[in-house]
Amino acid sequence: MSRLEPNALLALSTGVALALLLMTASLFGEPGNTVKYLVSAALCAGAFVLLNGRVARMMNRPEAEPMVRPDAPRTALWAGLFPLIVIGMGCAPVFFPGHDYGLLVIIAAVIFGLTIDSAIRARRR
Repeated sequence: MSRLEPNALLALSTGVALALLLMTASLFGEPGNTVKYLVSAALCAGAFVLLNGRVARMMNRPEAEPMVRPDAPRTALWAGLFPLIVIGMGCAPVFFPGHDYGLLVIIAAVIFGLTIDSAIRARRR
């Protein structure tokens, strides 16, 4: 393989940003929520990947394309905002410690699931 697929790199970078959010939420958030954050992130990302295609077919939506496409180079720029958003979410527990960040973890996990789904769709094409 001479080059890496951009959608896979997008999923990898979003996954690293999600790991950053999980670490900061566990360290600076309410004590004792680490397991809750890890389980909810895994379940939400997995459920999104597994159910997104089925729900799209059920609702008769058109076939979704990968987020980064070679015929539209600006899609890479816009898709690069996803890891940036999740990194911003990862900064919130550092500046506002002591809160429950479960909702941020769920939102970031859905974004991560979206990038994984995009990488799977690009791989199939």
